[in-house]
Amino acid sequence: MELDLTTRILYRDQLMIVLDKPPGIPVHAGPNGGPSLEDYFSELKFDYKETPCLAHRLDRDTSGCLILGRNERALKKLGQLFETGQVKKTYWAIVEGRPPAEQGTIDLPLKKVKLPKGWSMQPAKKGEPDAQEAVTDYKVVKHLRKDRTWLELKPRTGRTHQLRVHLKSIGCPIVGDWLYGGGDKRPPQGEFPTLHLHARAIEVPLYHDKPAVMVSAELPEHMVELVD
Repeated sequence: MELDLTTRILYRDQLMIVLDKPPGIPVHAGPNGGPSLEDYFSELKFDYKETPCLAHRLDRDTSGCLILGRNERALKKLGQLFETGQVKKTYWAIVEGRPPAEQGTIDLPLKKVKLPKGWSMQPAKKGEPDAQEAVTDYKVVKHLRKDRTWLELKPRTGRTHQLRVHLKSIGCPIVGDWLYGGGDKRPPQGEFPTLHLHARAIEVPLYHDKPAVMVSAELPEHMVELVD
């Protein structure tokens, strides 16, 4: 796979790089290996000796703002900001159906459940063993054709697959979500539908003496086709 990440830089300073991640490629190799975004990070060193590293992760099929730390000091600082919930994230999603209200909050704990092949995140009851708190604010951006809706999402917590499970829980699975959208089996390798979930913007209070860094990424082509 040929990929020039230098053309996908949205922001760069001495501590941080923000990329516009393309959909369909994992940020790092899984247990079975395979190509990943990390394979190309060496081209983002510029005048630094160190290769930048992931400060957080996006699902393979999610596009948009992805933050890299340029050195150990930066990664430590970014890690603290993520752990304390100080990095504000905004996502856009195109979903099937209409949500119950024009805006609202989904407060639904999640837990990891093993499947015959792999795993998934599932709703849990508060207080249940292994239950993780998960809260998402949503707002309708636009009602679309074919009974679909364009939503803005602001997760207050950062659980794995949080947005995908939360949207399914209100009857609005994300377009192209084979795992949580009603599909009963994993598609063959290379035949995954394109998930319509995009990390639209991030706000990072990286410097105590400067305003928070705010970066946004335009919708990818496959989502533009549905909102136009």
